Amino acid sequence: MEKNDLYQKAIDKWGIESQLLQVVEECSELNKAIIKHVNRDGDFLKNIIEEAADVEIMLEQLRVMTNDGIPIDKVKKKKLDRLEKLLRGD
Repeated sequence: MEKNDLYQKAIDKWGIESQLLQVVEECSELNKAIIKHVNRDGDFLKNIIEEAADVEIMLEQLRVMTNDGIPIDKVKKKKLDRLEKLLRGD
């Protein structure tokens, strides 16, 4: 099954609001894994990778929910342009 079809099936099954809350939950879990890693509270690099994968999956579902990510891509381009200027010292 194509990835976007799989995402759409998940959105259809659980609903947009539920999937949006899932994005929040996965981001929170990644946040916790990073904090534990930075605090040297064990070897959490594997956990960061696991949680990052979950976040990417949910963000890809968010792209499906927002017209294949077209609005996200426009804002992302502006932010990347701003980052480039900051790095150049403009």
